[in-house]
This record gives sequence, C-alpha cells and structure tokens, in this order.
Amino acid sequence: MLKALELAGFKSFADKTRFDFPDGITVVVGPNGSGKSNVVDAVKWVLGTQSAKSLRGEDMADVIFKGSAAGGRKPCNSAEATLILDNSDGRLSIDAEEVHVTRRVYRSGESEY
Repeated sequence: MLKALELAGFKSFADKTRFDFPDGITVVVGPNGSGKSNVVDAVKWVLGTQSAKSLRGEDMADVIFKGSAAGGRKPCNSAEATLILDNSDGRLSIDAEEVHVTRRVYRSGESEY
C-alpha cells in the first residue's frame, strides 16, 4: 500500500515536500494551480515512465523546478521523487517493513533509481 510520496525539486515542489496517504485516502483535491497534476506525474515518473510528453514536458529535465521570478526562487539542480510503500504484510518479496523507491534526475541529464 502507498504510504507516502516525498518530492524535492520536482516541478512545482522546489522544497522537500511529503504527502502522507493514510488508510482511506482515495483522492487528492485542491484549487487550480496547487500541484495536483504534478503529484500524479511524480508517481508515474517514479514507477518508470520514460516519456517526457506523458509528464507534460519536452524532455526529462523539464521535471526539475525551473525557478520563480515572482517568488525569487532559483532553479533546482535536480529533481527527486520517492514512493514509500508499506510492506508490513510482506506482500513485496523484500525483508523490510517499508520500501522506498526513488528516482532522481540532474540537469546534466544523468539519472538514477
């Protein structure tokens, strides 16, 4: 079961941000421009999406926070997203109560899981 999503430098989430998904959470709601689509994009990206277009971009570097003139924020050098999965029931064949899956991309084009 999805337990949490952590983002840093991913699209509109320049600062490290954590979304917890306790039992019963089935939707993400918020006003226009709050980043709902970026949350969905982050989950798809961590799960292995290779198409920048499916993430509403031209190339993978487009997921990295570009900065904000209005907010005076500088661009980030990398984007990172982590899915945190509850494995207390042993559903995944890994000997761990919690499993973290992380994907990271740098402006240089390098990426890692």
